[in-house]
Amino acid sequence: MSSLQSNMKKLAANFSEQVVESFPSDISTGIYYGWACVGNGAVHKMVLSIGWNPFYKNIKKSVETHIIHSFEDNFYGEILSIVIIGCIRSEKNFSSLEALISAIQEDIEEAKRQLDLPEHLKLKEDNFFHLPEGKTVNH
Repeated sequence: MSSLQSNMKKLAANFSEQVVESFPSDISTGIYYGWACVGNGAVHKMVLSIGWNPFYKNIKKSVETHIIHSFEDNFYGEILSIVIIGCIRSEKNFSSLEALISAIQEDIEEAKRQLDLPEHLKLKEDNFFHLPEGKTVNH
C-alpha cells in the first residue's frame, strides 16, 4: 500500500442538530442510500442513518452520512449535499458491536447494488450537486 492510500480517509458526516430538526417529521428512522457531494467535488454513493442509534443509547435523533469513497483530506466546514434515493431497512438495536459492524457492511453493499441501477445512476448527474461559484458555508 502506498503512503497516499494509507492516508486516505472515509468521510462520515453528522449533520448538525439544526439540520436534523429541519428534516421532514414523517421520515422514518432507518438506513437509506443515495448520492452525496462535498463542496463542488465529485458525486459519490452514500449510506445515511436517520435515528436514535439505539446501540449507543443516543438521546437525540441524528442523521449520519457515510460516503462510500476514500478521501485524502477532511472536509470540515464544507457544504455536504445529499439526495436520498431509497430505504434499506428500519432502525434496530444490535446485541454486539460486531453485529452492528456486520449490518453496516451489508447496508453498504446493498446501497452499492441499488445505486448501480440505471434509474438511480442518472440522479448522480443532477444539477442539484453543482454549487454556484464561491458558495461557502455560513458560519
